[in-house]
Amino acid sequence: MSDPKLDLNLQFAVKKSERPRRSNFRRWAKAALKVDAEVALRVVDEAEGLALNRDYRGKDYATNVLTFAYGATAGHGSLSGDIVICAPVVAREAAEQGITLEAHFAHLTVHGMLHLQGYDHETDAEAVTMESIESFIMRRLGFSDPYDDPAAVDD
Repeated sequence: MSDPKLDLNLQFAVKKSERPRRSNFRRWAKAALKVDAEVALRVVDEAEGLALNRDYRGKDYATNVLTFAYGATAGHGSLSGDIVICAPVVAREAAEQGITLEAHFAHLTVHGMLHLQGYDHETDAEAVTMESIESFIMRRLGFSDPYDDPAAVDD
């Protein structure tokens, strides 16, 4: 069985100094992928993050990551979706948690990719499953377990 194919469209609405390199996002997204997928991953500023969270979730604050899953792409059988990561929120949370910016961006990329594939954390059982997968992937990528700090993801 071959590795899943990832068609990743990276978009940045922040300065290079405020986010990791493109190749890192690609590596992190690929590490969490179990099926073929077409994904747009956009790193945004606080204003865009707030507007999206308000418009699509009814929450009047910028959150760290939003995932919009569209299901399978017609004729291709691959998943399709958008992941939005808010750089200022990521920076703030990384500082508060005492972790590197790169580690937090990696975790949120993995988290968003898992949401895209149907994982969730609405119930305790779902959270345990999703968090254990995230922890495994993060360790495999060379990062520490993000759930050593229970405030690691806030979506």
